[in-house]
Amino acid sequence: MGSSSASFSSVPEGCRSGRSVASLPRKPVWSRLTTVFVMISSVCQRTTILAVDRSKFRKCSDTGFCKQFRDVAPGVLPRFRVDSESLKQNEKAGFLGGQLLSSEAGSKPLDFTVNFYTDGTSRLKIKENSPLRERWEPPDVVLEENLVPAGISVGKATMPDGSVRVEFAGDKTLVMQLDPFQIDLYVGGVPAVTVNKGGLLHFQPYREKKVKQVVAANEGVEGEGEAGEEEAEADKHGGKKVVGYWEDGLAIYEDGSREEKPSVEEEEAKARQLQEAAEADEDKWEEYFGGHTDSRPHGPASVGVDVRFPGSEHLYGLPEHASSFRLKTTKGPGAAYSDPYRLYNLDVFEYELDEPMALYGSIPFVASHTAKVSAGAFLFNPSETFVDVQAGAKEGGYETHWLSECGVLDLFLLPGPTPRAVAKQMTTLTGTQALPPLFALGYHQCRWNYKDEKDVAQVHGKFEELDFPYDVLWLDIEHTDGKRYFTWDEHLFPDPVAMQESLAVQGRKMVTIVDPHIKRDDNFPVHKEATERGLYVKDKNGQDFDGFCWPGQSSYLDFTDAGVRRWWAERFGLDKYVGSTPHLYTWNDMNEPSVFNGPEVSMQKDCLNLADVEHREWHNLYGLYMQRATAEGLTLRDPEGMERPFVLSRAFYAGSQRWGAIWTGDNKAEWSHLQMAAPMLLSIGLSGLAFAGADVGGFFGDTDSELMTRWMQAGAFQPFFRGHAHHDTKRKEPWVYGEPTTSRIRAAVMARYTLLPFWYTTFYVAFAEGLPVMRPLWMEYPSEKITFDMDDQWLIGSDLLVKPVTAAGATTASVYFPKGVWYDIDTYAAFAGPATKKVEAPLEKIPVYQRGGSIVPRKMRLRRSSALMAGDPYTMVVALDGGGSAEGLVYMDDEHTLKHDKKSEFVVRKLTMQKGSLSCVRVGGGMEAGMIKNEVERVVVVGWKSKPKSVTVSVEGGKEGGEAQAALLLEFEYNGKKKVLTIRKPAVMVDENWTMVIR
Repeated sequence: MGSSSASFSSVPEGCRSGRSVASLPRKPVWSRLTTVFVMISSVCQRTTILAVDRSKFRKCSDTGFCKQFRDVAPGVLPRFRVDSESLKQNEKAGFLGGQLLSSEAGSKPLDFTVNFYTDGTSRLKIKENSPLRERWEPPDVVLEENLVPAGISVGKATMPDGSVRVEFAGDKTLVMQLDPFQIDLYVGGVPAVTVNKGGLLHFQPYREKKVKQVVAANEGVEGEGEAGEEEAEADKHGGKKVVGYWEDGLAIYEDGSREEKPSVEEEEAKARQLQEAAEADEDKWEEYFGGHTDSRPHGPASVGVDVRFPGSEHLYGLPEHASSFRLKTTKGPGAAYSDPYRLYNLDVFEYELDEPMALYGSIPFVASHTAKVSAGAFLFNPSETFVDVQAGAKEGGYETHWLSECGVLDLFLLPGPTPRAVAKQMTTLTGTQALPPLFALGYHQCRWNYKDEKDVAQVHGKFEELDFPYDVLWLDIEHTDGKRYFTWDEHLFPDPVAMQESLAVQGRKMVTIVDPHIKRDDNFPVHKEATERGLYVKDKNGQDFDGFCWPGQSSYLDFTDAGVRRWWAERFGLDKYVGSTPHLYTWNDMNEPSVFNGPEVSMQKDCLNLADVEHREWHNLYGLYMQRATAEGLTLRDPEGMERPFVLSRAFYAGSQRWGAIWTGDNKAEWSHLQMAAPMLLSIGLSGLAFAGADVGGFFGDTDSELMTRWMQAGAFQPFFRGHAHHDTKRKEPWVYGEPTTSRIRAAVMARYTLLPFWYTTFYVAFAEGLPVMRPLWMEYPSEKITFDMDDQWLIGSDLLVKPVTAAGATTASVYFPKGVWYDIDTYAAFAGPATKKVEAPLEKIPVYQRGGSIVPRKMRLRRSSALMAGDPYTMVVALDGGGSAEGLVYMDDEHTLKHDKKSEFVVRKLTMQKGSLSCVRVGGGMEAGMIKNEVERVVVVGWKSKPKSVTVSVEGGKEGGEAQAALLLEFEYNGKKKVLTIRKPAVMVDENWTMVIR
């Protein structure tokens, strides 16, 4: 901002306390400036956003299908039974199917299938038989090619109800009760998951709309019908011309005044009117909320079922919610929440904590865990979904009740039986985390907004002056020409190529924001071409959808369409995105999608994609599809199609991990939000999306030096590491707090960089095996019950234990150490577990511990960026367990292309320490020998009990692949007090086979 040439659709810095927009007519510059100034002067005097406006967002009681089916009494819903005559099976193909008959008179049968896969997963899908219209199913979210059918053995059980018993995948057994319909999954004879035991299965079929009922239901409803809505809208604004909307949905008028928020009495009266209208509609067709009407042209079509986990002690998952990692109960005695968890991607800034309300992303997955068995369930349905969680009363375990607005019932049962197995089964379905380019694992510096090229140069220069490592500098929406994405403000950023090149000299990158809302300006080439090609989402009448967001009036591309995604990907070509370079990457924000004047700050549910499928059916996938198209574009711009993309998205769904990273949205600079980051990230990671982070320092509000220090320390040990801030806040760059804070923050960031080889290896494991990067302790220690409730400490991979300080004034921490021995990564002090111990944690210290029995690769030389570390030597930290053994992996590739995936050009090395002998051997990858030229400059053995007599190393095959090299005697130092042996300059390469012997 800070310049009279800033885009005129934005509100100047210093006024806004929440993101807002006004779209103004095209006038001469000074005329527009005057209009904006008058408008802002009026608005800013009256507007302060302190917290989320709950009235904008629906609860279960405001949502027809949830209200109707959530609290049904047992036996009220129709009873389903399997038509035994319809049963069919294919034992070789792992298939069982048939029809479900309802006890409701006149109901059509439902078709069901159960598929069985070699990893033990089973899939129950229920659809309408001969429907009025086919229900939409996303074709490319679940990776069907990963699902290998398992041979099954089907037989009749001896039970009198004639249940069908299916044995598959070793010790897995599925029992299908025919009447009433119920499924029980057993693992090793132990019940793991049960479906429809509570009889809550429901499936609302599509119906023909009865016109006379709709007319009766709409009598007296203000604004019903297109003409009525227009008249009501005009009357609502008193004839004033609307030129914009704030993010709260209230209008900004041409004369500078603003729509007044209705009084409580007015809102209650309107709510009563709409409720009466809804109750008068016997067919439950239209829905009304917040002044918006949802026409529901195909009527109510919800699906639901109950899923139980017998014997379960804890449930996890259902991201994204600002709540504890362990799911709290929403029903039953002592329920923590009165509303179910809601999954419906929404723009909720300044969100509140300890709430089940919807946020930016949705993954309909839960995991159950006990000391003996883990299991999970994934409901593949991207429409709005509510999930109740209840503790089982008589039988124990946990019960969940899933309600989705539309679509099919497509339920995957994940048998585990271990936490790792559940994670792998989930990522087999939805894909593993894409391996990021190495720079993406470094530190990112962001702010809304770095004002101009001078500001960028000053920030970059300060990092240089302080020898402070960072990898990426970010630009928010103000860098564009009037919020026209793929453009630059020519006054503020006159030479973006030179700006990016100045960062690239030190190996740094830049990220610019590209949001989904396209400014409706016929002189804007992106909008003009999208309009001519018909690429936009349509409103219910078939016209290009027109909603308000940052640019003012905007349209939204249909990213569910493969052709639109290809067109969007082409926008990132260096010839089309003028001013971009190969060093520029992308941030997709506001892609829930956010629409300031829409229902719940989003798009009307009766909007249509290009295939005439309603928005309600694909809402939760919009962000995923946009991120996918953007990622494909960043690869497409490379002539060889080999460069790895980096795309950050705010909205997400199951499978988003295949396309990049996400973050937890607009948090606050408060200790409570620092505390909440960990449980949110653990939940997201457990659900398959490993590359996630929270805005370090908090987006809203000012951050004091202590909070910033502690947040930087925690962020340095979370997967995505970015500092970000709202433009109304004070600057939060690491140096603004002065010394000693700057040095403390710098030390935290340096710790991140020294561990980049370990982070990169752990991300490779996530890519190759589908395991989370940031893990709950119980994933690695499943029988230690004390860990089941923990969400304030975590593991990076299996080898680093992190317990950040998240309370003001605290200088100690209570750390739980699981079974084994753990070493402080700074001092190498040893701690034996299982035990909880109080440790010192002064402001300059974050408690982090390396597991005894692990080997962690590090790079110890300070560089400005990760790219400048590429050729640096490795230090191997060998942390011995009680038996004197340890092992670990090192993953290496070119750190930026897709050759690791497309050409197997990578190396995986395994280091093993046993009985004083440390060996290094290649265990994976097809990269040609000699391409990796990094040396090992140091080996640190922690937990070595006495000073050795000698240390030698020998290289298999010699340096040039000839005869074995004679053992070389190495120099070493031994610290008897710390029990640390340091072996320097062993003169071996990381990518060669060698053995080091300690005697």
